[in-house]
Amino acid sequence: MRCARLLLQRSHALHRRAVNTSAVGAAFNVQHQRLEHLHKNVGLFGVPELSGPAGFQMSLCQALREAELLVHKACTHTPGAVTVDTFDQLSDSLCKVADLADFIKVAHPDAAFREAAGRTCLDIGTVVEKLNTNVDLYQSLKNLLENEAVLATLDPVTRRVAELFMLDFEISGIHLDESKRSKAVALNVKLLDLNHEFLSGSQLPNAVEKHVLPEHIRHCFSIDGNRVQIGGLHADSPNELVREAAYKIFLYPNSSLLLCLDELLACRHELATLVGYESFVYRALKGTMAKNPETVMKFLKLLTEKLSDRTSKDFMMMKEMKKKTHSTNPEVMPWDHAYLSGAIRTEKFNIDPSVYSPYFSLGACMEGLDHLFTQLLGISFQTVQPKMGEVWSEDVRKLALVHETEGLLGYIYCDFFRRPDKPHQDCHFTIRGGRLREDGVYQLPVVVLMLSLPPPSGRTPSLLTPSMVENLFHEMGHAMHSMLGRTRYQHVAGTRCATDFAEVPSVLMEYFASDYRVVSQFARHYQTGEALPESLVSRLCESKRVCSAADTQLQVFYAALDQVYHGKPLYRSTTDILREVQETFYGLPYVYDTAWQLRFSHLVGYGAKYYSYLLSRAVASMVWRQCFRQDPFSRVMGERYRREMLAHGGSKEPMLMVQGMLQKAPTIEDFVDALVLDHDANLKPNFEL
Repeated sequence: MRCARLLLQRSHALHRRAVNTSAVGAAFNVQHQRLEHLHKNVGLFGVPELSGPAGFQMSLCQALREAELLVHKACTHTPGAVTVDTFDQLSDSLCKVADLADFIKVAHPDAAFREAAGRTCLDIGTVVEKLNTNVDLYQSLKNLLENEAVLATLDPVTRRVAELFMLDFEISGIHLDESKRSKAVALNVKLLDLNHEFLSGSQLPNAVEKHVLPEHIRHCFSIDGNRVQIGGLHADSPNELVREAAYKIFLYPNSSLLLCLDELLACRHELATLVGYESFVYRALKGTMAKNPETVMKFLKLLTEKLSDRTSKDFMMMKEMKKKTHSTNPEVMPWDHAYLSGAIRTEKFNIDPSVYSPYFSLGACMEGLDHLFTQLLGISFQTVQPKMGEVWSEDVRKLALVHETEGLLGYIYCDFFRRPDKPHQDCHFTIRGGRLREDGVYQLPVVVLMLSLPPPSGRTPSLLTPSMVENLFHEMGHAMHSMLGRTRYQHVAGTRCATDFAEVPSVLMEYFASDYRVVSQFARHYQTGEALPESLVSRLCESKRVCSAADTQLQVFYAALDQVYHGKPLYRSTTDILREVQETFYGLPYVYDTAWQLRFSHLVGYGAKYYSYLLSRAVASMVWRQCFRQDPFSRVMGERYRREMLAHGGSKEPMLMVQGMLQKAPTIEDFVDALVLDHDANLKPNFEL
């Protein structure tokens, strides 16, 4: 909503406006909130047991007791819809403990809480592995799905959820004979260790003796005695030698980690073939929009082809820029990509984040989101005072999401500000999924949004850079997906859906964050109340398209490498495979004696699914252009968006949701064209659509 402004006359004809913010805006612009100190600690997220670290063990024991009763019920009850309900209750009972613990183990400032939560995650993981290999439980679901008469009585959503539960069983190998099932269990256990080993190793720095580096650049890195520690690529450094040294040292092959990656990929392939898939990529893409690796590779190849001329022009611009730096090597190298594209943007548009930040106080941005969602969806934020022990830091804000006719939809805990020991990552955590309970009452979803924003200081509110604003909108897109889903089953609630669909709502919000009609509703200078000039927003949007084709092509390379690694074994080193894929899908040369794949941490969480970022962006682009570009506040389109895409979570085939929103069946060519158009299109509104 627009802030009311009081005009005050000052000397030298300077007009200064004090901005009155709403309750939502004010909650995020103050330095700390005063928690409601009751005599009783209500526990984290209002869970009474979690008033102290020991409560995790209590919550775990309670969940295990519930799980035991539900397993017995599932195995003894006559097959029917109640079977699926019982499975979902079982999933909910464990997820409410596991999801909460998964968040607390990384976010709580108290080490005792983090350690207790971490132990709980391991214990729950062990329980889930046992349930995934419980033959009686599996048989109860199999009896349901093989009984045609009973299946005919199930609604489509219940049947789909039953099939998804069965898929979880089958990818664990429960349908195999005892010896093969034991092997599948062993492979799953081994994969847990390999995933942890690779992820940990991918984040470790590399070190060299000081004398290896020229003396005049050593100060750019961490020095430990006689060794220089390099923990990143230093891709934005204006010093070419620093970028080159960081690239070659940070990406220098680690023999033990190379072996770990080989084992990880081999283990995934063995497990996939054991449970009946041609390769791991086929298993991973089951139930996604893409459905199979052939579709993914068609998408990546066609995108490469259509971006080819634009990508070449981008690399030529980088080459010209490199000449201006009086470089000794005129060729553009992989360590130059990020720096040179940034230098070109600066030369053309001179985007200075500090010019924008005064217009983007966090409170104003939250008011802007509130205003947008009110118009689009009829929902609004209401600040809620947390009780004693409910939140893990006094910096956390609690919001209730309220619909104009439906009432309370759920809660969002906003952990937005930097603090010591807090991970520097922007992400969305599901704490509790929505579901229709047995008593007919809907279990409200609870989520956490974590950002790394500068906290307010004195009278200065938290001021965001344009990229921070975009990240805020992005993560709020995930939250809306969780809040507005009204699925019967929590197993498919909100973001519990196909990976290549899960990013669509969040990426779509980035388009709203770049539209001046939206931004102008809230972007006001925190001191003067002056509106952010439209020219600054236009310049920012135009700057994002500079070298964007080359940036996209880099993502295509990563996605293609991920697909090849998880296809049929090629019996060559992962480095040889990387070199070949890079030559085909990138445009900059492979650097001898480097192993970038060892820093590709997404291979753990997004194995065979890294393409999801590109495909989700393509879908979001089509939805924006067709449904919201003409009017970003359209209530008609907002309601269609909720009805066709947000409401279903994972309870409906993702491509059917996209078709419902676009009112047509998009092709791979349509997705590619949408991404290409984003590189060329003037993002100003076209009212003739």
